[in-house]
Amino acid sequence: MRLAIDIGGTFTDIVLEHKTDLYTKKVLTSSSQPEVAVIHGVIELLQENKINSSDIKMIIHGTTLATNAVIERKGAKTCFITTQGFRDVLDIGYESRFDQYDILIEKTKSLVPRKYRYVIEERTDINGNIINPINTKKFQNLVDIIKNEKFESIGIGFLHSYANAKNENELKEFLLKYLPDVEVSISSDVCPEIREYERFTTTVVNSYIKPLISTYLKKLDTELRQKGFNCPLLLMTSGGTLTNVINAFNNPVRLVESGPAGGAILATSIAEDLKLDKVISFDMGGTTAKITIIENQKAIKAREFEVDRKARFKKGSGLPLRIPVIEMVEIGAGGGSIARVNKLDQIITGPDSAGSNPGPACYSNGGDNPTITDADLIIGKIDADKFAGGKIDLSKEFAKNAITKNISDKLNIKTETAALAISEIVDETMSNAARVHTVEQGHETSNRTLIGFGGAAPLHISRVAEKLKVKKIIIPTNASVGSAVGFLKAPVGYEVVKSLRMLLNKFNFEKVNNLLTSMKDEAKKIIQIKSENTEYIEERFAFMRYAGQGHEIKVPIENEALYTKDANKIKESFETNYEKLYSRTLPNADIEILTWSLSLSIIDKKYTKYIELEAYKNIKENSLIDFCDYESGEKIKIPNYERTNLKPGDFIHGQCIITEDQTTIVVSNNFNTKVLSNNFLQMEHIDNE
Repeated sequence: MRLAIDIGGTFTDIVLEHKTDLYTKKVLTSSSQPEVAVIHGVIELLQENKINSSDIKMIIHGTTLATNAVIERKGAKTCFITTQGFRDVLDIGYESRFDQYDILIEKTKSLVPRKYRYVIEERTDINGNIINPINTKKFQNLVDIIKNEKFESIGIGFLHSYANAKNENELKEFLLKYLPDVEVSISSDVCPEIREYERFTTTVVNSYIKPLISTYLKKLDTELRQKGFNCPLLLMTSGGTLTNVINAFNNPVRLVESGPAGGAILATSIAEDLKLDKVISFDMGGTTAKITIIENQKAIKAREFEVDRKARFKKGSGLPLRIPVIEMVEIGAGGGSIARVNKLDQIITGPDSAGSNPGPACYSNGGDNPTITDADLIIGKIDADKFAGGKIDLSKEFAKNAITKNISDKLNIKTETAALAISEIVDETMSNAARVHTVEQGHETSNRTLIGFGGAAPLHISRVAEKLKVKKIIIPTNASVGSAVGFLKAPVGYEVVKSLRMLLNKFNFEKVNNLLTSMKDEAKKIIQIKSENTEYIEERFAFMRYAGQGHEIKVPIENEALYTKDANKIKESFETNYEKLYSRTLPNADIEILTWSLSLSIIDKKYTKYIELEAYKNIKENSLIDFCDYESGEKIKIPNYERTNLKPGDFIHGQCIITEDQTTIVVSNNFNTKVLSNNFLQMEHIDNE
């Protein structure tokens, strides 16, 4: 038996896996003390299924706490120590503006103000030679400053420390000796890569959230043990693998996108089971919507991610983090996203959310702003009596009042029309984000399958599919807790990335082999591979460019041990990948390797129950319900089906609503619905049949 826990901005999702069965629970997130909702939901789920806490063999956890702490600026009081002359790197950034023509541009402010950045005399050169060693005898004044200012966390980032971490390690040991209660993060541990701006920001974010995350995880771990859970607690990382609590304490920055990563893993697993090569993963919860491209049954991975962007879709408007991450776009469009009328009398939605407290107006918890959930309730997408399995009573009257007061009266339109407009705007926002993200990755949307999950995605997915010209949609079972289900499918693994710069024509295979061996040992230690008989997958990559270029491309390295002769193979692989991206190569230019990455993940035996059915039969609806028609804006009657009554081989023609305990699937009149052999729903565009 295993438990998966996903803390979102609005709901906390809990999934219990017992052999091949899944039992699920959704509870409102307790934002001030997240562990309270977790413990409450877990105990309730176990009691409902008559299971003892001692029966659970593993708990897997993902959380948005790290991201929220950065966005809301609720982390620890942090200082940053760097090489003399580089105090302002965090402000200078890329020496450019993300929008050249906006004279009122608002840049993301550093988490550490300039007055809390300190410099020391030290220097390491680009090859790792110590030019100026540090003298710890001079640092007593620095210790006094840190004590007086009551800093909770310290970040250390020296120039070229990725090449030699000696100075950083010496300062860390010195500070921990005199300041044992202060958390210390060094850039050579957090992000041992070339480019000081990204390395420094990643280290600062790690320092900023370290006390918060470590306190939360310790609290959660203690509470679970007090309730009788004696099993390992594993954390989901942004890169789509699981890691242990100790590593999460030390590198909490790797948890920044942990929740959404679970959803991408679920979509990847579905793509593998159904043999789908071109997929868009669409995860819409209570606070945000996440879109991920799945290509050839693999999620696209990246090494850089921006958090706290000041401008939607604009690279450079946030804080860059150099961590292994699943490539995705995340926007403020969820069930709790607030709708309003702007100065141009246009309806806009998000990115701010009503969250779990007070929540949407229909929750009857003091919220008076109209949200997507309120609009969906008025349209008829949500059954007020069955929301969240009947645990949350929704008030149609409160939803109507909020929309009327804030939208309808201002625009002089009917409440139902306003609700349809809110829904249409958020659908357009999400489809536009998916369209932009897909094009940026060099793909198109119309030839892809849309896989939808999260509490709100099934409500909106058919309209999003129409806007993207997608012909096929998959809604898995337990879609509303999809990210938590994805945690259960994630491999235990870890990725190590380190910079070692060299020209390919001066390839030093001994240095590279030594580096890759040390990286492999580090990954083995973290994922606790103790026996040589353990089956695991190892992937190696080099990040390469033509000498003098500004950016690198990712090139796979196949051989485990490298020799001088392998330089030609690496060159061929680089030129093949470069030509694929840019349609040409530069035959006389030197090729340079900057960074190496190595990932290990323990092989997970996967089982699939999916088989292709030969025939489908039409079935009759359970009832007819009221629904606001998108075309006319008038109320019409459409068929309603209970998902628990649907069986493999069932076929539904055209527009309908399919209700289940924790979400609702809204099917537009352009799609027919099939129930597949594994009970997934497959919606197919009628013109496509």
